[in-house]
Amino acid sequence: MPDVIPDNSVGIVTPQVIQFDDPLTLACGRTLDQYQLVIETYGELNADASNAILICHALSGHHHAAGYHSMEDKKPGWWDNHIGPGKPFDTNRFFVVCLNNLGGCHGSTGPTSINPQTGQPWGPDFPALRVRDWVESQVRLSDRLGIQQWAAIVGGSLGGMQVMRWSLEHPHRLRHAIIIASAMKLSAQNIAFNEIARNAIKSDPDFLDGHYLEHQALPRNGLGLARMIGHITYLSDEIMGDKFGRELRSGSFQRGQDTPIEFQVESYLHYQGDVFASAFDANTYLLMTKALDYFDLAREYNHDQVEAFRHAQCDFLVVSFSSDWRFAPERSREIVEALIAANKNVSYAAIQSNLGHDAFLLPNERYEQVLSAYLTRLDNEVAAP
Repeated sequence: MPDVIPDNSVGIVTPQVIQFDDPLTLACGRTLDQYQLVIETYGELNADASNAILICHALSGHHHAAGYHSMEDKKPGWWDNHIGPGKPFDTNRFFVVCLNNLGGCHGSTGPTSINPQTGQPWGPDFPALRVRDWVESQVRLSDRLGIQQWAAIVGGSLGGMQVMRWSLEHPHRLRHAIIIASAMKLSAQNIAFNEIARNAIKSDPDFLDGHYLEHQALPRNGLGLARMIGHITYLSDEIMGDKFGRELRSGSFQRGQDTPIEFQVESYLHYQGDVFASAFDANTYLLMTKALDYFDLAREYNHDQVEAFRHAQCDFLVVSFSSDWRFAPERSREIVEALIAANKNVSYAAIQSNLGHDAFLLPNERYEQVLSAYLTRLDNEVAAP
């Protein structure tokens, strides 16, 4: 918990629940008659609503991107390093909005919500979602907030996929797209990792075909294992070696010692799995990883990425990290090359980091310089008469 909230923090923040009663038809053909989205906002919206920035979260993210919910919080929001007064997403200049996506498990309507037709949790019966469904719900959120055009829409990983979809489907509603550690579609290897994680969940006896909430059960072991699988892919070999090496948490290799041996890295992964299993919903994990697998930016554009990006009207910033092997720099360069071929304005930053895919969430001086410089350009646009 913070003894004193830092000056560059957005401080104590309170989530907002926004109710939508207009039916939303999803890409799968099903309709949600009503739904809720939970959001947090930081900074102030200016008079002409030209300084708004939308943050799209990644797989396990949510609306709490910055600040604290109370003085008892052990840590701030997931992107607090980058959002706040004087930080790259400077809340003295910008009005920043982050939401928990539809299908989430942190307050927005999703598998843990009550299905009004049954009075029971939606569970596995919640409709399948695509990235475009999140974008459409975000468009409705924009309208509710009175924002006709975002100064920028920003996202890392799965969030970056949402940003790209925004740029194609609603090109006049954003001036800048910031795509971080993302890809135009998943590789076969990435889909395979997601399928192994999903099978870990489904193999848990307490999964109960997804109806665990009705039986007051939770597939903790399966969800924890899924998180362990995912977490390994988010880190680089170098950072795991530097952080853990072959150090032991318990036991010994000395002859005559029969105490069970546990490596530090094993203990760390078990801890990460246990924490995640206590905070996230298994059906939400299945739903979101499937949306990640299904995303293909150019599917509706003759599988031509250049043709797809010709629909965009905004400028782009694309960022990659050298040690990210889950969303490798090659994937970002593919985005950049397609944008150049489509004659779009694009800036590209390749950041040196040994932190793997998680680097987009963490402090990095060069990363922060790139974001700050680009966002200063946005601020100058907003301030221009």
